[in-house]
Amino acid sequence: MTTAPVTSSSEHRLHRVEAAAESLNIKRTTAYEEIRLGRLRTVRIGRRRLVPTEYIDDYVELLKREAEAAA
Repeated sequence: MTTAPVTSSSEHRLHRVEAAAESLNIKRTTAYEEIRLGRLRTVRIGRRRLVPTEYIDDYVELLKREAEAAA
């Protein structure tokens, strides 16, 4: 049986919405609005809403595509 590599504790793969907003340099309320609109995706664990690192990356790519389309 093989096991997946374990990331170090400093490399979080799931982020609180507030931490994701900070990493995106946007306000917390903006992050929740983008979540409500379906533009920034999240996962739920119990009552907690978390943003996986890859969803943050997907959101940045979405913003880049929108910027290119507007140009």
